[in-house]
Amino acid sequence: MKRIKWLLFLLALGISTILIFKDNETKPSKATGIEQKKDVPLPTELHPVVKERSDQLVQQAAKIGIVVLITDGFRSIEEQNTIYEQGRTAEGNIVTNAKGGESYHNYGLAIDFALETPSGDVVWDRQYDRNQNGKSDWSEVVKIAKSLGFEWGGDWKDFKDYPHFQMDFGLTIADLQNGQRPDESANVAESK
Repeated sequence: MKRIKWLLFLLALGISTILIFKDNETKPSKATGIEQKKDVPLPTELHPVVKERSDQLVQQAAKIGIVVLITDGFRSIEEQNTIYEQGRTAEGNIVTNAKGGESYHNYGLAIDFALETPSGDVVWDRQYDRNQNGKSDWSEVVKIAKSLGFEWGGDWKDFKDYPHFQMDFGLTIADLQNGQRPDESANVAESK
């Protein structure tokens, strides 16, 4: 009888240990509301490859007379939620369908851009031709970005996000929310 009690005790101890471990595996963050894997922090800046390719984009565009401004890169969950509310519960036009934790910006994998005119104005005019070569500067920047491994939001079927570039490294938003991250040393942004 002692042996059965001892086995039941060990079984109960094992089950409670498993439940405690399982409970601590993922927890919703009070600040973000998204479920985050334990010990997998959210990024706080652009992924090194995205940063490097963003710099290359700006440099390559400059070589053909186009001034590209990176207007946004890494975005916190809180910043994303504020932008999401724009045009909904806050003034302005809707500019995103992604809540906090649902954007590649929140994981340091996306940038937004604009063009600069000779007078220093910032424009999002997709027909603008600063270098006067008969081609839209916007389309030239998109072509450069794609050659660097970026996906362009203007190619999306549902919600067109023309100033947006991202590198997903083969990871979905669900993968990122579940704690997966691209390798920091990756030098190639894989496309799906």
